[in-house]
Amino acid sequence: MSLGQRVSTDHQLTRLLQIGVVLEEVVESRAAHHLESLPADERAEVDKEVRELLMEAAEESADHRDRLETLIEDLEAETVGYEEINQLVDAQYGPPEDTDGVLYDQLCNEETAYKFYDDLIEAIEASDAAFAVDRDRVLETLREIREEEKEGVEEVTDIMERRA
Repeated sequence: MSLGQRVSTDHQLTRLLQIGVVLEEVVESRAAHHLESLPADERAEVDKEVRELLMEAAEESADHRDRLETLIEDLEAETVGYEEINQLVDAQYGPPEDTDGVLYDQLCNEETAYKFYDDLIEAIEASDAAFAVDRDRVLETLREIREEEKEGVEEVTDIMERRA
């Protein structure tokens, strides 16, 4: 996804941060659903590794969502609640057929989030607009989240390569 423009108003910034929240909610919900779909047998090391990956991804997404919501609140706006998004995910997606499908889905989620934050940072940096929130704080928060998404991509890729 390419934003293709500068972020020049509080309204635009708010909407893009809200999209980030929804993205994180989807990732969190999908990870939780994948956890439920995995076999209960934790003796298999690979399944345990995937289970830990998904738990970390859900926790990380919840943290990212909280950090984005703090910025949105400072812009005096609201976000979509997690339960609303979770219900949509329940209705839209079924569990993958196997662990490889879970890993592939998680990789796509991590890559999508990374690219979104990368594009958002670029769009904010391309603008000289003043926002109602501290620009440096917004960029610092987004850069930290982007870096964590990058690490998530690398972690999923490592697991997939070891399984190949």
